[in-house]
Amino acid sequence: MAVRTAEAAWDGTFREGKGRFEVGSGLVQGAYTAGTRFEEDPGTNPEELIGAAHAACFSMALTLDLEKAGASPRSVSTTARVHLDKGDAGFSITSIDLVTEAGVDGVDDAEFQRVAEGTRKNCPVSMALASVPVTLEATLLA
Repeated sequence: MAVRTAEAAWDGTFREGKGRFEVGSGLVQGAYTAGTRFEEDPGTNPEELIGAAHAACFSMALTLDLEKAGASPRSVSTTARVHLDKGDAGFSITSIDLVTEAGVDGVDDAEFQRVAEGTRKNCPVSMALASVPVTLEATLLA
């Protein structure tokens, strides 16, 4: 199976420094700072990247799981909200909220919810992030 890579570098102090990252394909790259991560400065941060990976993985995995259940997905759209909070031990990702909408033929809402919940637990990124509580709000579109 494939091994995917990404790299990042940080220059300077924690507060005044800046970082940059790039995925192995070169298709995604960016810069980040303490301000983009812990405040509201414009730019990206590792938590957004985790959210993008989780939303992408979940959407693709849900499509496959729905097909395995005999349904015909037309579209799946997912948003991941990654919560970064400061506790006594420092900053940590405390939860992730997945919000998905799917246009699917051949499935009722009860079956859709059952399949989506299974995907929430078993998509590869969800499993990699198993130490973080993940909630799911799934809407079956007409």
